[in-house]
Amino acid sequence: MSLVSIVVPVYFNAPSLPDLLKEFQKVADRNPDLGFEFVFVDDGSKDDSYAVLERLAQDEWRVSILKLSRNFGSNAAILAGLTHARGDAVVAIAADLQDPPALIHDMIGKWREGNKVILAAREERDDPGLTSLMADTFYALFRRFAIKTMPKRGFDFFLIDRQVCGLITSIQENNAYLMGLILWMGFNPVVIPYHRREREKRYGRSMWTFAKKLKYFVDSFVAFSYLPVRFASLLGFTLSGLGLLYALFIVGLRIFTHFDVEGWTSLMVVMLIVSGVQMVMIGILGEYLWRNLDETRKRPRYIVENIIETRQTKEVDQLQHFPELDGHVHD
Repeated sequence: MSLVSIVVPVYFNAPSLPDLLKEFQKVADRNPDLGFEFVFVDDGSKDDSYAVLERLAQDEWRVSILKLSRNFGSNAAILAGLTHARGDAVVAIAADLQDPPALIHDMIGKWREGNKVILAAREERDDPGLTSLMADTFYALFRRFAIKTMPKRGFDFFLIDRQVCGLITSIQENNAYLMGLILWMGFNPVVIPYHRREREKRYGRSMWTFAKKLKYFVDSFVAFSYLPVRFASLLGFTLSGLGLLYALFIVGLRIFTHFDVEGWTSLMVVMLIVSGVQMVMIGILGEYLWRNLDETRKRPRYIVENIIETRQTKEVDQLQHFPELDGHVHD
């Protein structure tokens, strides 16, 4: 029997977890010929998320829990889940129920047809206007300057085959943009469009802050595009050319017309502009150098503090160590 793993990064999602598990159980009921495991990764939540997950694991034998030692970010939490997952197919989905878990059934159908990467791509979204504008701008830039196969409104919800999962977890990048890696690998992704719902108030507010969005934006472009460095070089050449032309113009005025050039104001304007541009260029180079330094440190991408395995996994481990118990292992 094939096994499907569903990986969920959890961060301040205590209110939505019971309803999310019910949706997973419905998906499992619609695919009785498949085995399922539900891998929840608590990414350093400070609410009751972990306690809620422990209670759910007592009632649902297919639940396993990874508790990270602190908040490492959504990408790291998903990678921890992918590394722990044992499934022949692995699904990753957010815990806030804005993405419809029922769509997993359709994704499994595409996987059964032999596809190794299935993306649930947002066709429409009910998020606030500013959030939608920022997201659309980011994905438009990413499509234009980094990976052209990125769906128009992006994706965070996907299913990958065991082969692809193994390749992703083998890549050692501390600041990897996971969605970019999936597209970079190829495998002719199949896209299933869906309408992203607004987050229900009873499920709390999003912890996706502006600072995290900014880091996400920078990490994505630095990892998959040379555009920032190329832009800095182009801007430097442009300003150098303009500066040379302006210098020739001033010298010409002084030599041929004896025009008395006023110096202080124009000099300060030029210095301020050039100094600002230099700082921007240094900042862009610094972003690349910082990530290079971060990679050379070889620090782990996440630290798992505690693991609660599915009862199914415990039984398999028992049978591997004590084969004579086959047929006699019960909860």
